[in-house]
Amino acid sequence: MKQDNKKSVLFLCTENSARSQMAEALLKNKAQDLFEVYSAGTHPTTVDKRTIKALTQYGIATERLTSKHVDQFSNQQFDYVITLCDTAASECRDYKHTAMQLAWDCIDPKQRAGNDPFYDTLNEINNRLELFLSVEVHPEKLVDNNHSSENLDVIAFYKSLTDDIRLKTLMLTHFHGELCVCELMQIMAVDCQPKISRNLAVLKRNKILIARKHGQWVFYRINPELPEWAKSVIAVTTENNAYLIKDELQRLAHLENKPNRASFCK
Repeated sequence: MKQDNKKSVLFLCTENSARSQMAEALLKNKAQDLFEVYSAGTHPTTVDKRTIKALTQYGIATERLTSKHVDQFSNQQFDYVITLCDTAASECRDYKHTAMQLAWDCIDPKQRAGNDPFYDTLNEINNRLELFLSVEVHPEKLVDNNHSSENLDVIAFYKSLTDDIRLKTLMLTHFHGELCVCELMQIMAVDCQPKISRNLAVLKRNKILIARKHGQWVFYRINPELPEWAKSVIAVTTENNAYLIKDELQRLAHLENKPNRASFCK
């Protein structure tokens, strides 16, 4: 039974064996003084033993976790209903008894690669819950976490990724660490060199790249003061889409008259 001073949350998944159980246990652990928390499934089975193991590793109590059918809550009103898979989102697209419905598409740990997929999914759900609590409970505490001396313009950052030359430049500099402007101009296969220069200027102006000059050479690299989330965006984009810079990497490998970095490392 919902207490008057608490808001209620129902997490929905298909089997109610992993993701929704994780979300229920985590939110109870984080904010049981603020929320009455439940979970259910559209086609419930049993709580997966690997779910129990992951939660135990996290230091979360699991004794009371049981799989339940969503129909068990058909006469109960919720402040939030949160689905954690596409199937549940489709089957319960318009849940009648809720003030707000959210759809979080979290990867099924049973189908996830990696050494510890259930723990990885638990971490993912934990991060989503941290965001949920920040937005729904403590919006006044939402602050700019860009820790550079002059904060990154988030809109400008994402706009910088929408141009082919700028995106490839970021991917190449992430891969190599530092590239000379002459190298970038030769491997990009762009007829108009001023076009390269204009795009480098945009990345520098938006504080995504920084430049250093040594003699006749100008070198560019990812700004070390970028917030971690922005560095992660560039890194993950590069690691998962390296085919986009395959030709540029091959041209760079066979490029002649490259600057000798060993003679002027700083």
